[in-house]
Amino acid sequence: MQPTLTNLTTAPPLWLAIAFALTTAVTLWGFVRAVRVGTPRLTTAVFLGLLSWLALLGLLASQDFFTKLDVFPPRLVVAVLPNLLLILALFVTKGGRRFVDALPLSTLTYLNMVRIPVELVLYGLAVHRQIPELMTFDGRNFDILAGLTAPLIAYFTLGRPVLSMRWLLVWHSAALLLLVNIVTLAVLSAPSPFQQLAFDQPNVAVLKFPFIWLPGFIVPIVLLGHLIAIRRLSTTTSRPF
Repeated sequence: MQPTLTNLTTAPPLWLAIAFALTTAVTLWGFVRAVRVGTPRLTTAVFLGLLSWLALLGLLASQDFFTKLDVFPPRLVVAVLPNLLLILALFVTKGGRRFVDALPLSTLTYLNMVRIPVELVLYGLAVHRQIPELMTFDGRNFDILAGLTAPLIAYFTLGRPVLSMRWLLVWHSAALLLLVNIVTLAVLSAPSPFQQLAFDQPNVAVLKFPFIWLPGFIVPIVLLGHLIAIRRLSTTTSRPF
């Protein structure tokens, strides 16, 4: 079945683009803040590296690089694969593990609050037929729950420790599953040889500027935070901040 690509070249509303760009900026600020607390000497390098990556993705998307669908593998791989390789490197190298182990779990947990505006933007994109409804909280995406509960679990386990660290581990594991769910829906809904869902309204927004920053930056940052938390909470009985 061939997807309907009527809206592939239609620009989403400007206000949605601005809202998402601001959400991306908050995500960048939150992660850099975590780095500044954990490894201050790397703050500038990480900030400039991430800013350069965002600029590159934005430039490519503004030139319609990702909307060229007659190539294999899909060009969206360019936005996703480097992040996955970097995350892998952080966990398999000694220096990488030293870096992630220094990041404060409180900041990484609170950072999940960005999932609230992300989900609101996704809903707006669905209204304007840039993504399928199944990718919103009206469909099969429950990721907003992670954003709503992030400040509560962070406060009651790390801020005012009423709950044990086991609750924080359970929360990060559940929130990771929610992330995997929406990523799976997004991949299976995107126009590519792997598309299995939403042929009447495929996921075309993430191929455009600035929404390419969702798979290319925000999702990897959130994923990294969960993996760091699960690794550290699973291997230590001390109270990690």
